[in-house]
Amino acid sequence: MTTPRAFIIRHGETEWSLNGRHTGTSDIPLTSNGEKRIRATGKALVGDDRLIVPSKIAHIYVSPRHRAQRTLELLDIGCRDKLPWQESRNHTLDIRTNAKVQITEDIQEWDYGEYEGITSLEIEERRKEKGEGKWDIWRDGCPGGESPVQVTERLDRLIHDIRARFHDQAIGKPKGEAPISDVLLVAHGHILRAFAMRWIGRELTEGVSLLLEAGGVGTLRYVDQFAAQGKRVLMWKLATNIEAFMNLLSCEYPLGPML
Repeated sequence: MTTPRAFIIRHGETEWSLNGRHTGTSDIPLTSNGEKRIRATGKALVGDDRLIVPSKIAHIYVSPRHRAQRTLELLDIGCRDKLPWQESRNHTLDIRTNAKVQITEDIQEWDYGEYEGITSLEIEERRKEKGEGKWDIWRDGCPGGESPVQVTERLDRLIHDIRARFHDQAIGKPKGEAPISDVLLVAHGHILRAFAMRWIGRELTEGVSLLLEAGGVGTLRYVDQFAAQGKRVLMWKLATNIEAFMNLLSCEYPLGPML
């Protein structure tokens, strides 16, 4: 039976990700090393005989931030149409997918508010001066930014959109009869980790122990034997570079309540 997948990819390395500064609404470009590693990820993971098969992608969601959009460009998925932020199609590869690319604020990074541009250590120092406890974004959110409830609302909306438009029509269908249904999301660290938790029905306030480094890739799908019921599972594949791709780490998490 067909089990549609959602591939999540964090944008490549930036100067702020290197020094641990929280990057939400700020539009920080990729470093030259970040671009190099994303190109390597594309060569290692994208292709007819690779993890991400362009011809099987039904839709691509990307954050409004340039660092995420540049990451999608460097992956060389081979979209038929020009990317929304381009004046003309300038991909280096031939057409490999008919998937449309959608820019959506539902997958933009967590709004860090007052914590934008500063490190976790600086946040702890600020909170200590105010007599506040240790910061946990999954519980506390960000002052002047988003709360876990607000982030959950937009992620649940996105997951519902993915299921309604692409996955429901393919789940449980015999292979060869199901429509193209894989989706690709290119975004940011905190929001993609939160997306993975909501995918399996976990509350963000439970705490998120998943990690996704710059340029990392994750695969989310449905449990084969329960696909017809739409039960979801997280297959967390870390592939931050070619070396890591050779040693993929896969973990199955217990399912929570369905969204």
